[in-house]
Amino acid sequence: MGEQPSAKPKKAAKGSKVKAATPAAGAKAKPESRLAMVRRARRINRELAEVYPYAHPELDFRNPFELLVATVLSAQTTDLRVNQTTPALFATYPTPEDMAAAVPEELEEVIRPTGFFRAKTKSLIGLSTALRDRFDGEVPGRLADLVSLPGVGRKTANVVLGNAFNVPGLTVDTHFGRLVRRWKWTEQEDPEKVEAEIAEIFPKSEWTMLSHRVIFHGRRVCHSRKPACGACPIAPLCPSYGEGETDPEKARKLLKYEMGGYPGQRLSPPADYPGEPAPPAGTSRN
Repeated sequence: MGEQPSAKPKKAAKGSKVKAATPAAGAKAKPESRLAMVRRARRINRELAEVYPYAHPELDFRNPFELLVATVLSAQTTDLRVNQTTPALFATYPTPEDMAAAVPEELEEVIRPTGFFRAKTKSLIGLSTALRDRFDGEVPGRLADLVSLPGVGRKTANVVLGNAFNVPGLTVDTHFGRLVRRWKWTEQEDPEKVEAEIAEIFPKSEWTMLSHRVIFHGRRVCHSRKPACGACPIAPLCPSYGEGETDPEKARKLLKYEMGGYPGQRLSPPADYPGEPAPPAGTSRN
């Protein structure tokens, strides 16, 4: 697995194979050159591909419209909450035409669990109306068209392009931005500037899967407040090692989802996902 050994489970359903790693000695001894950073960034991507060979979008969807709607709903909430909400939503409004004709108050009640339901209702009806009137009821496969829809920005557009149309795109969400700054790939805070700088480091063909791997790692290991440094399989490559818990046993307790032996966020995960499906709304995680 790459040039430098570190523990990387190909299937870490219960987190039992995640072992502590320590950063390379002298990693911070001198400033890192641009070339060295690019090489390290690409190696991190290769390592993450070994750790998360099953990385995938964590929103349930069956077609581009469902992915577009789910991504809009995912703002300021978890993918799990969205996935627990969308079955009833798409049973009632399966097409853009159906959603465009929705009574706002009724749509609000369906999506209320995702939060900010009034603003999201306005966006969903607006984008559905635009799809109906401007795109013959079909989700367009071009960035310029997608960002012209109400409530759709570059992040949402890239999610849809990469996962519904196989058009490479970088998904710069809060997890992605946090990790690429911790790894010193960029110092930018603005998502579009982050996207531009990361796009220069990796070939276009890697953009979509890189996004999944980084977001997976951010959700499972490299958390915002308590990163599990002592259980991180890419710790030797991380210039921010030590910001979180370095004790291996304590760090392992911080792992989430399949890395910690818990269900994931999707009710209908891909067949190769090593963890358990998330529970539907109103049920427990027994």
